[in-house]
Amino acid sequence: MALSHLPILETRSLSWPDEAACDQFALALAGHPGIADACIELDGPLGAGKTTLVRHLLRALGVQGRIKSPTYAVVEPYEVMRAGQPLAISHFDFYRFSDPREWLDAGFRDIFARPGLKLCEWAQNAGPERPPADLRLEIQPQPDESRRVLAHAMSQRGKELLA
Repeated sequence: MALSHLPILETRSLSWPDEAACDQFALALAGHPGIADACIELDGPLGAGKTTLVRHLLRALGVQGRIKSPTYAVVEPYEVMRAGQPLAISHFDFYRFSDPREWLDAGFRDIFARPGLKLCEWAQNAGPERPPADLRLEIQPQPDESRRVLAHAMSQRGKELLA
């Protein structure tokens, strides 16, 4: 698995014995003030639980209605109210990207330049032009259906999110 293009400041190893543990992690993450402008990369094989974590996080942040995987659309935008202020959320899935120029051609630089939470599945497929992540979560399925998660803080904000 390719690492983001920033040095890792801190790594924590987590264990999610079941989906409820994933949900609890999402609830804790949603409670951090720094989440409002964070960029989080989710890595892991197909079926690891990347989209499941995103769904739990979006629910914890107050997203109502259907939460779709952006596999075909590449990005699904959401907006919620957080502490009386609108919070823009963009959920990306770069699984189908095969050329780093697709990042530039799609115009995602503009979305990443705006305030808001960015959640990126398969970020390594977007190439080196993508902005650096604050937090990178490697989700590794285990034979017993649990998940081992390596949480890498890639910035000060990422360290705060892990605290």
